[in-house]
Amino acid sequence: MKNLLFTVFLSAIAWTSQCVGETPATDPIQLGSLQNSRLQFERTHKGNVAFLGGSITEMEGYRPRVCALLKKRFPDTTFTFTNAGIGSTCSNTGAFRLDHDVLAQGPVDLLVIDFSVNDDQDGHFSRAECIRGLEGIVRHARQANPAMDIVVASFVNDNFLHLYAAGKIPMPIEAHQSVARYYGASTVNIALALSEAIADHRMTWEEYGGVHPHPPGADFCAGVFGQLFDRAWAKPTPPSARVSSYQMPATPLDPFSYSDGRFIDPSNAVVKHGWTLGVPDWNKLPGGKRKQFVSIPMLCATEAGAECTLKFKGNAVGAFVVSGPDSGMAEVSIDGGPVRKVSLRFGPYKVMYYPWTVMLATELKPGEHTLTLRMVSGDKGEGHAMRIAQFVAN
Repeated sequence: MKNLLFTVFLSAIAWTSQCVGETPATDPIQLGSLQNSRLQFERTHKGNVAFLGGSITEMEGYRPRVCALLKKRFPDTTFTFTNAGIGSTCSNTGAFRLDHDVLAQGPVDLLVIDFSVNDDQDGHFSRAECIRGLEGIVRHARQANPAMDIVVASFVNDNFLHLYAAGKIPMPIEAHQSVARYYGASTVNIALALSEAIADHRMTWEEYGGVHPHPPGADFCAGVFGQLFDRAWAKPTPPSARVSSYQMPATPLDPFSYSDGRFIDPSNAVVKHGWTLGVPDWNKLPGGKRKQFVSIPMLCATEAGAECTLKFKGNAVGAFVVSGPDSGMAEVSIDGGPVRKVSLRFGPYKVMYYPWTVMLATELKPGEHTLTLRMVSGDKGEGHAMRIAQFVAN
């Protein structure tokens, strides 16, 4: 009965996810190679494993369970685990913060990436945007360590289940898996595994716990990761095995993917007027706040007319901001060229300060550029604020 109600529910909800028409794969695991990390774990007895993603990664759910699986499988290995999950962030933000939040912590042997749900329901990304962000992460990671093993995980929301029930592949999952295949990375498709488990009456969506899994759901996720490890490491390591570099494709899938993504400290901006650098007085600002952002200095403007400039090098520039009830509109110009307006309101901005990366200019000619950023008046009732945790560039 529960599964019948679930099917009716899936038929009734709005079809908000984009999809592609190919018949979905029936195997939730696509194995690239995890040989390099295994050699590192077994022979040096040290391992550095990083998890990069949104709130599903940040929470105490699947991630600590996967850590426990690794420690059980390699009991003589001392692991360093990096939790680089930040709720609500998408793959483009992941590409820009990879250096700061992951690579700066030391050489990574195994990287687990989770952004399919966020690219879908937070970013509402096109397929091109999904590829641009995820390829930026994967290509940058392999440039930093050509031997790094990578697992691209696809978690689940009700829209993904709806699409799989209709015989469709959720577009963000398909896009991310295309990047994984191109770079020889492994994939774990929790959305597909759960859709199959529901169809086989082994679990319900309610038991799983929704987008942020309850303990039974987190156990389910870890079980799929366990299947990946079982397949990858089923046979003993040959004595002759050596760590080897992955072959980097000569050309990226997207020539503008964020593979050189990085933060630029907002203190590098030149203020003309109206901007201040410091920790906002959050107690005076109504709305929810994310804990990661309440104590860090930000470049802030709260009035129309505030203007600053930033010199950067690359083909894209943006800002990692918190979007809240008083966020407004900005005018953007590159190298004194045409001016365009950019909205700074995103997600549930009316009730909370929401972290996201707003791209201010993309597909520029490589080289030195100057960004001019100016707050402008919007429609009646709109705010005029912008709070920048980091500028980003590629």
